[in-house]
Amino acid sequence: MPTTDPSEPQPQRLTLPMLPMRDIVVFPHMTAPFFIGRAFSIASLEKALAQDRRIFVVAQQDPLVEEPGADDLFSVGTIGQVLQIMRLHNGTIKALFEAKSRGKLVEARLGDPYYAALVEPIFESEEQHPELVALSKNVRSEFKRYLKEVKRHTEGIEKLAIDSESPFQLADRIAPLLNMDLKKKQELLEIEDPHKRLEVVFERMLEECEFKKVERKLKERVQGQIGRTQKEYYLNEQVKAIQKELGQGEDGKAELEEYTKKLEELSLPEEAKEMGERELKKLKMMPPMSAEANVVRNYLDCLLSMPWDEKTEDKFDLDEAERILDEHHYGLEKIKER
Repeated sequence: MPTTDPSEPQPQRLTLPMLPMRDIVVFPHMTAPFFIGRAFSIASLEKALAQDRRIFVVAQQDPLVEEPGADDLFSVGTIGQVLQIMRLHNGTIKALFEAKSRGKLVEARLGDPYYAALVEPIFESEEQHPELVALSKNVRSEFKRYLKEVKRHTEGIEKLAIDSESPFQLADRIAPLLNMDLKKKQELLEIEDPHKRLEVVFERMLEECEFKKVERKLKERVQGQIGRTQKEYYLNEQVKAIQKELGQGEDGKAELEEYTKKLEELSLPEEAKEMGERELKKLKMMPPMSAEANVVRNYLDCLLSMPWDEKTEDKFDLDEAERILDEHHYGLEKIKER
């Protein structure tokens, strides 16, 4: 916070018409239109126009309060000037307001028919030092990146915000464009030190840019997952349509499921199981009525019909072996002798 020299004259307090704002914080050095509809606010505008056009604008703590009391208003607002007004057919007024400087609300006078305020202007030293100038350059550079990353439109905004040569105005010009809620913007308005304001604005832009980067990566990843899922669904539907055209309906599906079940249930040697799974995969891709499919079916039937789970005791009886060969096989004398 800036220090006050007791030898310097204290700021002269002003009594000004007051305009409570529902959902906006007005920063110095900005010009903005407002739509005014409440009777006491219209009366405050008319009072300002009847005098020197100066008015004190301050945000309400709760925008839903229709007739705010002194406790419903923030302690710091903006002193400015009403440039022009336009009366609309529905009874509201469009007012163009130019904000000049910060002001501290000393006393709220909620009289009839308009609101008035006793305001103490907040004057800031504009002494430039190297650290402030360097920080303002960083803020300008980051603001350009912020517009590209977050706002995605820069035409006119960049020039409006950072054309000012004064580092003391820079934070106030950028602040209205940041994605901050009412309370955070009010906290920024209440910072009297220009260097501290620039630091807060700089940090906020960095946070938003990083958040936007993470959000974009997450979005791209989700879109990629959705794309893969949609592609798989589309390909599966195509396979189903092709199978239907080739005559492979529920019967073919049941056959494949039966082969799969048998492969899982049988205690096949690892090599035999791998061969069976490979042939089953080939069968799934073949037209069911093709000659190749029949060959694969025969192979699988043979493979799965073999007694993999049965074991017998080996017999090494040569006489019995010779008897069986003599009984069932003609010739083969050399083999029988061996």
